[in-house]
Amino acid sequence: MLTDSTAGPAGAPATDDAPVTLAHGYVPVIDTSSARQGDPARRARVARAIGEVCETSGFMAVTGHGVPEARIRAVYEATRQFFALAPEEKRRLLADPDDPLMRGFGVEGNLAAANDGVDAEQARKLADLSETYTYNRLGDEGATGIPDDAAPGLRTPNKWPEQAGFRAAYLAYYREMELLARELARLMALALDLPENWFDDKIDHHISNMTANYYPGQENPPRPGQLRKGVHSDWGLLTILYQDGAPGGLQVRDKAGQWVDVPAVEGTFVVNIGDLMAVWTNDRWVSTVHRVVNPPREVAHRERYSLPFFLQPNYTAPIECIPTCTGPDNPPRHAPTTSGAYLVGKLSAAYGI
Repeated sequence: MLTDSTAGPAGAPATDDAPVTLAHGYVPVIDTSSARQGDPARRARVARAIGEVCETSGFMAVTGHGVPEARIRAVYEATRQFFALAPEEKRRLLADPDDPLMRGFGVEGNLAAANDGVDAEQARKLADLSETYTYNRLGDEGATGIPDDAAPGLRTPNKWPEQAGFRAAYLAYYREMELLARELARLMALALDLPENWFDDKIDHHISNMTANYYPGQENPPRPGQLRKGVHSDWGLLTILYQDGAPGGLQVRDKAGQWVDVPAVEGTFVVNIGDLMAVWTNDRWVSTVHRVVNPPREVAHRERYSLPFFLQPNYTAPIECIPTCTGPDNPPRHAPTTSGAYLVGKLSAAYGI
């Protein structure tokens, strides 16, 4: 459950005339530091910038976010040490096949298999060239937010490695992501001409996965069509991604169908809109497909790590067209659903579980 907390500063406070958009492009850099000062006019200014991005690419790099660098370093180092374990050690934490949230060490799958119109069985034959570890607060003892009639697998406990400091680093970082996600959701509410707290009671018992992605060095060339992460869109409200700068990284597909690199800008998180948010906004905001490409062969030995936090609203949150995104000439385009039903369907398609 979310409660208020104060995070350390990230960068100097912005002045009234400081630019909000620090770098333009298909994936612009947005400075949110002025919004964190609480002034309504400044918050509205940042919200407008975010809203413009969400209507075009749905992808941005966010600075001034307030997440302490020490938290990022700690979880990154814990992640690196975990994936360096022997294969048999990692497989002891293999995700339960009955767990739709796939907590623990990741099974082979292909995210592209969850896309509409895709032959899921065929797509899964080309497994993504990555390893994963996933944590979700629903696996904690006493976790709230799971209805009695939900799939029993949602209550599967998290699987923790024995390495010193891992659990503490992950829980602390997850907490930072919860707070940042709520702040971004509030700015997005303002961008949609909603009360700032409109999303609050829809994410206060969220069911969000945090996943560590490990992309091993590639001693042998991949099979034709095989990628580190297949072409896909994210599924939830929004994603907050930390990525390192190793070769073979994230790309988004622009409106012309061209693939655009998403650079790893120091001190930023990549933030993007998920499918559920596109549905919620009646497609006013876009969920853009992306992929993680293989590195050039001359540097194929390089490893890469990333840490996405997927904000998924409360399991029972109704996903119906947001009032400000519909009107007499723009009726709702999507049937109502719930956050939980939507997520479980996507996971089932991607991983065949």
